[in-house]
Amino acid sequence: MNRLIRTFASVAAVSLLSVAAVQAAEIKAGDLVITEAWSRATPGGAKVAGGFLTIDNKGAAADRLVSATADVAGKVEVHEMSMDNGVMKMRLLDKGLSIEPGKTVKLAPGGYHIMLMDLKGPLKEGEKVPVTLQFEKAGKVPVTLDVAGVGAKAPGDAGGSMTKTDHKGHSGH
Repeated sequence: MNRLIRTFASVAAVSLLSVAAVQAAEIKAGDLVITEAWSRATPGGAKVAGGFLTIDNKGAAADRLVSATADVAGKVEVHEMSMDNGVMKMRLLDKGLSIEPGKTVKLAPGGYHIMLMDLKGPLKEGEKVPVTLQFEKAGKVPVTLDVAGVGAKAPGDAGGSMTKTDHKGHSGH
């Protein structure tokens, strides 16, 4: 019976630690709540990577993500990717990304994202990459991108290498 109680206590402790780790990943800055900050591992020699996260505006006024910085990159920009007649287009959001009151904005593959350029080295799966987001109202907000696998589609995804079909679909040909 003691062994059963100890096992149960261990499982409960691990569960609580897991919940605490998830909650620690939630960052509050003014009326903004930032969660699910992540990136993908990069192959050696890659000079760019995307940063992804979710921003909830719990307030009554809009805010704007205007820029970002990261020690791992020479330059960081806020971008939007879209498809136009089967051609992928990426553009700098030079006025930033508006986060309207009561709304959630998801920075994810294939849409809005933080573009880390001139990488100083590859991003490796399991690493944590510090990034500072600059908001118009909330100011500077430090976040940590959890690096997932090369082909990850969501935070915590192990990913895998892209298939030829995936590559053709993203090449714009």
